[in-house]
Amino acid sequence: MATGKLPNVQTPELSTERMGRRKAIELIMATGAALTLGCGDSPTRPTMRRTPMTITCFIRYQIDPFQRDGFKKYAENWGRIIPRCGGHLVGYFLPNEGTNDVAWGLIAFESLASYETYRARLKSDPEALENFSMAQTKRFILREERNFVEIVDGTFGLPSTFVGAE
Repeated sequence: MATGKLPNVQTPELSTERMGRRKAIELIMATGAALTLGCGDSPTRPTMRRTPMTITCFIRYQIDPFQRDGFKKYAENWGRIIPRCGGHLVGYFLPNEGTNDVAWGLIAFESLASYETYRARLKSDPEALENFSMAQTKRFILREERNFVEIVDGTFGLPSTFVGAE
């Protein structure tokens, strides 16, 4: 699937305006896809892997909106655990505007076999077990679903061809 050629990724301008739900979801998916291909590397974050990731585990969480800080701590903990256990953490995302009870986590892997190896490591990692236990005890995650996605060649990172007045 990966051809060694990176797509032309357009980066959004930083803005102080609030972002709508649809735009936030588009940005999350684009970021995940870009990092899955290895084109999200930046000078401020050193590249940890040179092997292209072929799949991304897209986790959708329904969270208790009154325990947002608990989920945030849970997500921050994965920032240490996931890379140590073999996953390429794209990031965790909390709701900002619109729906207040949906959060996402994106983790990329070289293959489904790599994902299975990662899951086995999680089951024996003391900090991972502690993080899972905290989530169960505090009950800030109401529902969790996982989907595995891949980029369709020729469809990602295409610049807008719209010409007109804004």
